[in-house]
Amino acid sequence: MQRGRPDSRSDDELLRDYADGDLPAFEVLFRRHENKLWAVALRTTGNKDDAADALQDAMESIHRTAGRFRFDATVSSWLHRIVLNASLDRLRRNKYHLTTPLMDEDDSLIDPSDHTGDVDLSLSIGRALDVLPPDQRAVIVLMHIFDFGIAETAAALDIPEGTVKSRSNRARHKLALVLGHLQSGG
Repeated sequence: MQRGRPDSRSDDELLRDYADGDLPAFEVLFRRHENKLWAVALRTTGNKDDAADALQDAMESIHRTAGRFRFDATVSSWLHRIVLNASLDRLRRNKYHLTTPLMDEDDSLIDPSDHTGDVDLSLSIGRALDVLPPDQRAVIVLMHIFDFGIAETAAALDIPEGTVKSRSNRARHKLALVLGHLQSGG
């Protein structure tokens, strides 16, 4: 890469060059996708510390496996998949991952018309994602935050398209329950 000019190599070329020993090619590839990879890790794990650890784990995995990439998927979806898997592994390793239950025993005492505790929409959605199991959260993050299609999500997660559809439906149903108070505009 020349100083001041962006690297014009494709993701495939950068990964091949890195696998062949061009170490700076990896940095170019990573910087190109860094923001989206960070967002996947953060949305999946739910906190910055775990996201940073997951991203670090993913980078180590990418370094180890770069030479074995078969180019039967896009480099971008391969990177996303590794980050997503590292994030899910991080969640599994955390014994005490805090989640918000869908319903507490005291929910029957809450006045459904009282929305004084509502926060802005994006914060509500972010917290609502925490109620989802990691496999459903991963589908929602890829499909509805990063606009992956069903086939691309299936490829990134290495699951059948039907599984993507069912996880998405179950997750959307749970999110609708959790975010139902927002429908009334309150």
